[in-house]
Amino acid sequence: MEKQSRKLVMENGAEFSGASFGAVREILCEMVFNTSMVGYQEIVTDPSYTEQMVVMTYPLIGNYGVCDDDHETKIPTMGAMVVREYNDLPSNFRATGTLSQLLEAYDIPGIQGVDTRKITRMIRNEGSQRAILCAPEVSREEALEKIRAYRLPRDTVSRVSCKQPWRSDIKNPKFTVVCVDCGIKLNIIRELNRRGCSAVVVPYDATAEDIMKFKPDGLFLSNGPGDPEDVPDVIQAVRELRGRLPIFGICLGHQLIALAYGARTYKMKFGHRGGNHPVKELRTGKIAVTSQNHSYAVDVDSLQNTRLTLTHQNLLDLTAEGLACEEDQLFSIQYHPESAPGPQDSTHLFDRFIGMMAKAGERHA
Repeated sequence: MEKQSRKLVMENGAEFSGASFGAVREILCEMVFNTSMVGYQEIVTDPSYTEQMVVMTYPLIGNYGVCDDDHETKIPTMGAMVVREYNDLPSNFRATGTLSQLLEAYDIPGIQGVDTRKITRMIRNEGSQRAILCAPEVSREEALEKIRAYRLPRDTVSRVSCKQPWRSDIKNPKFTVVCVDCGIKLNIIRELNRRGCSAVVVPYDATAEDIMKFKPDGLFLSNGPGDPEDVPDVIQAVRELRGRLPIFGICLGHQLIALAYGARTYKMKFGHRGGNHPVKELRTGKIAVTSQNHSYAVDVDSLQNTRLTLTHQNLLDLTAEGLACEEDQLFSIQYHPESAPGPQDSTHLFDRFIGMMAKAGERHA
């Protein structure tokens, strides 16, 4: 791997010099940090990071390479990656390549050798901000001018969603689940398949009528990038389908359910990203270690005028982590139960969805 000198300039004017890995090109995007100790491949291939520059707080990245079987999407759309130390000689019997090769294949630039602790503290104290990764010849003034002109994209879901419906079928399925693709992670589909469900993945703008043509036993609303208010199609579909079949939403899907019921969402200062967030289930008092990746949250106070019940809460900042409406056979979770942070703390949520579909089937029998 040929290293080239690169420069990182943040919206607050801070500059950092480092070396390249992955693709070598200039890029402007929102900078966020992730506190996961492992899982960098899953982070790179998670569509929720579309056009985001991710700072990894764990200092050594790349040491176990990447494996083709572990991708979360077929075409990664992350903006860029920032690390303290990159290892290009991985030790892992499953590895099929290096992280740098993966980034280069999908034109994603990376920078190594920068002070990620300092950058993370800036984001924590000042909030997520725009940044540019560029050649060292670009002046600070020129870089800041480009940053000021940059606007966060509002069409990220439409970019990462499938264009046509596709299926992940299994033999003798117990249920058929329609998954609305706002940027769905492949491991979610694997979890449904493992539990006897065939999955039909539809574009984000599929109407309620489009969804019901597949005669689903349940509806799943996926994770995805950006502001949930930018996806009115899904909000309308939820309004039309709630109460007609069981519905389960994760991450962006959780926020879209809240909006469909009249609650509000807001952009967080620096979001939740990492595999170490404690979440309490309010009914049982049990605490799960969760994996998260989102910039927006549901306004807890706005739930008072809806039929939704708060079921889970983040113990670090008391944000809404779970919602439910028993009457409409619907629930949602802000975190990612398929990401195995516990590693099995939250997989029972998929079983809960299966149980809801079984119960609904008995009523209709």
